Amino acid sequence: MQPQLVLLGARLLDPVRGRLPFSALAATPDGVISALGDDRAIRSLAGPDTTVIDLKGAVVTPGLVDGHLHPASGAELTRGLDLSGCTGLDAVREALAAQRRRLAPGAWLHAWGLDPNVFGDRPVAAAALAPVLDGVPAVLQLFDGHSVLASPLALERAGIDGPRSFDQAAEIVCDAEGRPTGLLLEDAASEPVFAAAPQPTRAERRDRLAEVLRAMAAAGLTGGHAMEADEDSTALIAALDEAGELPLRLRLAPWCQPGADADAVRALIELQGSGGALWRTAGVKLFMDGTVDNGTAWLERPDCHGESTHAFWPDPAAYTEVIGTLHRAGVPTATHAIGDAAVRHVLDAVAKARAGAPGGVRHRVEHIETVPDDTVRRFAELDVVASMQPTHCCDFTRADHTDNWSRRLGEERAARAWRCRDLWDAGARVVLGSDWPIAPYPPLGVLAGARHRRPSRDLTLPPHGPGQALTGAEALRAMTVNAAHAAGDERVAGRIAPGFRADLSVFAADPTEVDALELPDVPVRLTAVGGRVTFRAADV
Repeated sequence: MQPQLVLLGARLLDPVRGRLPFSALAATPDGVISALGDDRAIRSLAGPDTTVIDLKGAVVTPGLVDGHLHPASGAELTRGLDLSGCTGLDAVREALAAQRRRLAPGAWLHAWGLDPNVFGDRPVAAAALAPVLDGVPAVLQLFDGHSVLASPLALERAGIDGPRSFDQAAEIVCDAEGRPTGLLLEDAASEPVFAAAPQPTRAERRDRLAEVLRAMAAAGLTGGHAMEADEDSTALIAALDEAGELPLRLRLAPWCQPGADADAVRALIELQGSGGALWRTAGVKLFMDGTVDNGTAWLERPDCHGESTHAFWPDPAAYTEVIGTLHRAGVPTATHAIGDAAVRHVLDAVAKARAGAPGGVRHRVEHIETVPDDTVRRFAELDVVASMQPTHCCDFTRADHTDNWSRRLGEERAARAWRCRDLWDAGARVVLGSDWPIAPYPPLGVLAGARHRRPSRDLTLPPHGPGQALTGAEALRAMTVNAAHAAGDERVAGRIAPGFRADLSVFAADPTEVDALELPDVPVRLTAVGGRVTFRAADV
């Protein structure tokens, strides 16, 4: 069988074996690596329909996989004004004012990436952005993805005029008189505002998702663990796949929210394994808490404002029961757990599930922003994947602990931020990702952040917890071999070897050897998924 793809003039870098003594590879039409060798031997395998590419010394790694991202919802949330570059209230006001001038009369103002640090010691409230937001329906998504700041007119359009009760740990933040401040915590509180705003058409959403996924492929990504899978977004992904326009291999995890009854859990179990050529439903996403920045994380001791004292599930025992049910059904889980109490409870739930039904189901914890030593050790003991986003530490905290996240936690807990090194050394399987749109998705930036732990806006600033950095080789493993293990694909993905998927990322330089501060600027030369080229630089 003639190869579909032949790459020549390459430096092949396997995360386990290191630099391979070959300069070329071939991939079959069904998308797996069929041969490694020198240029002459591999070129001889090519037929008239084979795509033959001379990489001229570029470095080929297994395809980089983002261990945690939100492609469909992110494509929608990022369609407005990007505030992520604003570092102060004046800059936010100026950006909002300029965007407002561009709006048609009556149109909604959408923005995303708002950093709560811009408010300093002031409350995060719509009043801080007056008069810019007065008289315009505006929805500003905070960077954590768990908080929204809505203008007075947006609240009015949504019918929000006071506090409400929810089945999950959500809140419409109100002042002492019971009037909404504009800050909405968690999805249940913010959903009415989004529902009141005009919605894009299905065609617009499909085109926007395709645009985002193409950009991800151009950044060197070949796959992602998508922590979302509602009926609508899954249909969009399926449509792109059927049309041959899906440039990433996606693993979807639908959500299980508090209040889910036996029928809802059974429906999630029945979804498992559904999919197409490049996507499949595999796993369930749950939440054990919110975020430190908005006071909804679950901590063993309150933060400096007396907040972050409760689980996202009003009854944590109900979460434990759901984990047990999913485990017995062979369904892997991924639980958002940021605070130390949340992470501990997830590990306790997995331990209970494993004790009741031993087996190889692969559970994971997402984020793990601050945990004590005894919790670190339990990841390896329980074989729970540690899914982490180092760029959150880089871009949303500061080495001197003057940022909102660190001030809320206090010195002791802020000093154990994003313990990638400790988890790695303890034997945990660490997987890296971006959590896009919370942080940028280019994988070279994620690899770099895991190594330098400095703010990407200003790399001259000191790192936050430099002792928690990974090496270049370790970071590469975390986005290849370890990502494959987390998905149960370690026998077919994450390596450069015959029989493994021809999911390949190609760079102008070795991502394990380039200085971490320079790594994000290394050009991507080629990306391939299943032997199909999804991105090719103009001069390759």
